[in-house]
Amino acid sequence: MKTEIEKVLTMVQEGKVDAAKGSELIEVLQGRESSGGNFAKPVAYTDKVLKIRVVSAENDNVSVNLPIKLIKVLLKAGYNIAGNIPQSEKYVKDLDIDIIIEAIENELDGQIVDVKSADGDNVSIVIE
Repeated sequence: MKTEIEKVLTMVQEGKVDAAKGSELIEVLQGRESSGGNFAKPVAYTDKVLKIRVVSAENDNVSVNLPIKLIKVLLKAGYNIAGNIPQSEKYVKDLDIDIIIEAIENELDGQIVDVKSADGDNVSIVIE
């Protein structure tokens, strides 16, 4: 366990995780040791899901769940296809999918995008 804690401390020192997350990881490691190591296996990043939620003021709500394994391919392909369809081109021309792809490449978790419009529309993108 000492080696694992040293790895966490190195991650904090290198700025890969913040101090709060590092502390949380160390507590989990210590808890695992005191309980004999009977913790559930952590979910691999590639087994996580990108969740897109749109809540519209007019009740035109959207809920999409996409496996991380497929996201990069689907985002790029879908973006290119939508950009070539006249009816959808105006909606995707200013969309920056690179921020989502970068989050996936860096294995980020949690809230990536949270937009609330003046009209009462909400867009949320989360990796869980």
